[in-house]
Amino acid sequence: MPTTKVNGVNIHYEIIGQGKQAIVFSHGLLWSGEMFSAQVAYFKKNYTCVIYDHRGQGRSEVTEDGYDMDNITQDAIALIESLQLAPCHFVGLSMGGFVGMRIGARRPDLLKSLTLLETSADPEPNKLKYNIMTLIFKVFGIKALSKKIMQIMFGKTFLNDPKRSLLRQEWQKRLESNAKTITKAVRGVIDRNSVIDEIQKITLPTLVLVGDEDLATVPEKAKRIHQQISSSQLIIIKNAGHSSCIEEADVVNKSIENFLANI
Repeated sequence: MPTTKVNGVNIHYEIIGQGKQAIVFSHGLLWSGEMFSAQVAYFKKNYTCVIYDHRGQGRSEVTEDGYDMDNITQDAIALIESLQLAPCHFVGLSMGGFVGMRIGARRPDLLKSLTLLETSADPEPNKLKYNIMTLIFKVFGIKALSKKIMQIMFGKTFLNDPKRSLLRQEWQKRLESNAKTITKAVRGVIDRNSVIDEIQKITLPTLVLVGDEDLATVPEKAKRIHQQISSSQLIIIKNAGHSSCIEEADVVNKSIENFLANI
């Protein structure tokens, strides 16, 4: 699988499709670019789809440092420039949304549009709880916490749907495959700074999506982003939690498709 060295780190990426316009997908904490498999399958006929793994996650390099959100954003900027993807459509979920907002405010020349899923412009409100979970993670590994994390990452509808039991097992297995080094990335997310004022600078067409069952970044967070970005539209997805691109893939795909069609 291809990797490229940007901003001092080897980043794993994949390019699927040969459309004239590129969509870059930026994943959430504890996952990898593979969480957008349903979106890539849907859009690859008409777009060049690019997924990548943040440093210290998935198949990208685990570095000693550089996990603050500003540097993670610089990784993404360098990747877009290195692969000559600009101007591209950028889709970021949770942590990927932290990155997307920073690019949109600081390097709008790189983007044609911005889609933000299940994310927040505010600092982490649950630092104490997540610090305790990180400590348990370091000592006992992620399996000791996987059931609790699944309840944060997915909504109650998905978690209780008997028809999707195999899909739940698949994603729990992927979650449990994370090495203890993932705590470096977790620390960067927990300690992130607010960009709620900075995102007022964003003038790009922006789509804000949030599941009505998201407990990690509740819908109120999405509404705050929508209020700050004058060029944005907000869609609340029914029966979806923090991983809406997996839980309600069809709705997410159609929402993004309609959004891009009007740009």
